[in-house]
Amino acid sequence: MRLIAELPHPDCKISIFGMNQKFIIKFEQGNLEQSYKIAEVDIIGGVNGVFELLDEEFLKSVIHQFSLMRQSFNGAYSRYE
Repeated sequence: MRLIAELPHPDCKISIFGMNQKFIIKFEQGNLEQSYKIAEVDIIGGVNGVFELLDEEFLKSVIHQFSLMRQSFNGAYSRYE
C-alpha cells in the first residue's frame, strides 16, 4: 500500500492510498478510523477524482459517523468495566 496524498482537515486526518488498482480513503480521529475502498477504474481523473468525491456533504457525514462510533465504543467500554 502506498500513500498518494494527505488532505488537511480540522476534524480528522485524511489519507489516500493506492493498492491493487484501488484507492483507499482513510479517515482518522483519535483512536477511531474509517476507510473506504473504490476501484481506480470507477474514478475519473485519478486521484483528482478522489478529491472531488470528498465533498463537504460527504465529509460532514464522516465526521458524524465518528461521533456515532465514539458513542458505541464508549457504551461498550462502560459495560465492560
